[in-house]
Amino acid sequence: MTPRRLAVVVAWIAGILLAFLGAWAFLSPHSFFVHLAHWPPYNRHLFHDVGAFQLGLAAGLLAGAAGRSGLAVGLWGGAVGASVHALSHWIDADHGGRSTDPAFLTIPAAVLVIALIAAERRR
Repeated sequence: MTPRRLAVVVAWIAGILLAFLGAWAFLSPHSFFVHLAHWPPYNRHLFHDVGAFQLGLAAGLLAGAAGRSGLAVGLWGGAVGASVHALSHWIDADHGGRSTDPAFLTIPAAVLVIALIAAERRR
């Protein structure tokens, strides 16, 4: 196996694993805490954020493994991570933080999604 092929295989495996872990942390944070990351005290928003960033890493790895351009890889990772992070702040708006956080975090997420769409349309 060539070094390049090995790197692509590793990116696929790591991307799939991180997508699974990120979805688990985001969608079922208490289960993720109990079964995998038992570091008390439990904080739902922390695990929502952990899931968001793991999903962003997964998106970048999977985009790279799929042969997207370097710009698209970065935008996939940034757009997914920022979007799910913004969503976590909308979901957890009643758990602290500033009342402006959800809207403030949605703006860069939307800009990254628009940039990703533009990058992928040129493909």
